[in-house]
Amino acid sequence: MGTTLVVAEIQNGKLREATLELVAMAHKIGGDVKSVVIGSGVGEVANELATKGGDTYVVDDPALANYNVEGWSKAIQAAAEAAGADLVLLSNTPTGWDVAPRVAAALDAAFVSDCFDIAASGDGYTCKRRVFNGKLDAELSTSGSKVVATVQPGAIEAAESGTAGSVTPLSVDLGDLRAKFVEIKQSESTGVDLTKADVIVSGGRGVGDPEKFPEVIQPLADALGGAMGASRPVVDAGWLPHAYQVGSSGQVVAPKLYIAAGISGAIQHLVGMKGSNYIIAINKDPDAPIFEVADIGVVGDLFEVVPALTKAVQDAKGA
Repeated sequence: MGTTLVVAEIQNGKLREATLELVAMAHKIGGDVKSVVIGSGVGEVANELATKGGDTYVVDDPALANYNVEGWSKAIQAAAEAAGADLVLLSNTPTGWDVAPRVAAALDAAFVSDCFDIAASGDGYTCKRRVFNGKLDAELSTSGSKVVATVQPGAIEAAESGTAGSVTPLSVDLGDLRAKFVEIKQSESTGVDLTKADVIVSGGRGVGDPEKFPEVIQPLADALGGAMGASRPVVDAGWLPHAYQVGSSGQVVAPKLYIAAGISGAIQHLVGMKGSNYIIAINKDPDAPIFEVADIGVVGDLFEVVPALTKAVQDAKGA
């Protein structure tokens, strides 16, 4: 087994949980684990990561105060070479999508995106990823001395412990960066982060109109201490913001309990929620595809079933 380099991401001054998931994946793969933190004034973050992510390189430069694809590519390449890494892991986030192919090209490495599992195999690695909108799982075997891969957030539990290491400043000649940071535009936060919710109650077109979501779907989510979600047609119709969308073009979730009300179960939606621990589907159509992945399927009118379920939960809680 060789050496894995974990590329950290920082959000609001803190390590993203997805970075600690990469650390967990690296330890699962085996071999030496090292990390790199990139930015400006990121010494404390590097010290934190070094408690779990092994020896940690820190590329601290004012030019990297904000994400810059050219600067990050040079920094990751330098860290990979310093670590002697044969596997570089990045999160499958917008940053990862952007910089990972550049890093792979710079290192003359194989590139595999959107993995949910990686294992050492002979002289290379076996990477698993979903294809055809989640209908199939593909297993790819890499060859060559180096591999760059992006990993789906949520594919593995974040590391609670790991291998402690030292922090080493790494000087990188950034040269004249052609890419320039302009600004960050962030949409207003709405609701709960669905990727972290233990319980999600989602509604589909069967809910009928936008007013029914706060009247029918949200009360059940609140009673269960969970979050409300939605299918793509609901978001496309403008009934709810994109932050609520579950599916291949929305958020991929894996809660302990997922309740789908009035959702037929198009493959794009199933991709986003079939990793849930327990699935309850409520639909009037007995042939709805959602029932194929449901642990419990209720064939009935959601406007009768959901309020009754909400009342039962509230009664059980003494609310």
